[in-house]
Amino acid sequence: QVQLVESGGGLVQAGGSLRVSCAASGPTFSRNALGWFRQAPGKGREFVASISKSGTITDYADTVKGRFTISRDNARNTVYLQMNSLKPEDTAVYYCTARVDYGLGYEAFKTSYEYEYWGQGTQVTVSS
Repeated sequence: QVQLVESGGGLVQAGGSLRVSCAASGPTFSRNALGWFRQAPGKGREFVASISKSGTITDYADTVKGRFTISRDNARNTVYLQMNSLKPEDTAVYYCTARVDYGLGYEAFKTSYEYEYWGQGTQVTVSS
């Protein structure tokens, strides 16, 4: 069982930056592929970014490509999402997610049904 706890959300002006973090419990963090999804009011949950078990493969939604960066620190059991050049449309609850990858670790998953564990979410609000 993996427990995920997000932190670092908040209010930021458009054009600003924010980094959200997700700390994972359990000894299997290094075996997990990880991802970030978000859900804006009145909308469904959407993929934001993912990183492979190996840490060498990343994938991003087109809407955040070039602005957001996902990274992981296996020593700290933590995954990060650095968000730059934020826009009001980035306002959402951001969720961290994880799944055990039994493969070679070179796949970054991007659909919600591929993930097993979810955090409770952290609110990010971008003002115009």
